[in-house]
Amino acid sequence: MSTPISTESQKIIVHFETLRDTKNVAGMERYGIITQGKAFGIPASELNKLGKIYKNNQPLAEELWNTGYHEARRLATLISDTKQFSSELMDRWVSEMYSWDICDSACFHTFRYLPFANEKIFQYAPSESEFVRRTAFSLIAGLCISAKKAPDEQFLNYLPLIEQYSHDSRNFVRKAVNWALRQIGKKNENLLQPALELAEKLAASSDKTTVWIGKDAARELKQLFK
Repeated sequence: MSTPISTESQKIIVHFETLRDTKNVAGMERYGIITQGKAFGIPASELNKLGKIYKNNQPLAEELWNTGYHEARRLATLISDTKQFSSELMDRWVSEMYSWDICDSACFHTFRYLPFANEKIFQYAPSESEFVRRTAFSLIAGLCISAKKAPDEQFLNYLPLIEQYSHDSRNFVRKAVNWALRQIGKKNENLLQPALELAEKLAASSDKTTVWIGKDAARELKQLFK
């Protein structure tokens, strides 16, 4: 028996149904977005519009997530109330990740603003699940932008994680690891040199994935030196 949902949630799902676009669903899949056969093909602009209407509605966010529909979960990440978001709920959502767009949306719109975001990075990185591990590194990238008052030491502590998991050749992990390294280097002048040093170290590795991450990051970070 399915869990009953509110009238508001039903209204949103019905709205999604009226906007269903199979061509957009195919386009999502071409961009590596995994939908598990539960997508409507709703454009991001429509989700962003709804996100503003239902902003900070935690009960609705949880209901939408629980429907399992792709766009409902994307919308849930946009309207969550970070003041009501628990550590346990974060763990559950992360364990149910299956696509990079939901992962990154959750990291940038919700997770990076949570008081326990830093500790979750070290919890999720060792996971063998592709999208749980991606969450850790996507979250690092997000914190580089939002955690303006965080000490540099916090970001230096992420560098060993980047080095440790730079061998993971899975596409959505390696791109997130690379992204995290680049964002650390771009955060401020104090972090640029350590990030570039690690990038060059990775570039000299014998591992193909590690080399790609290092070379790509080093190429971008070198351009920041005046």
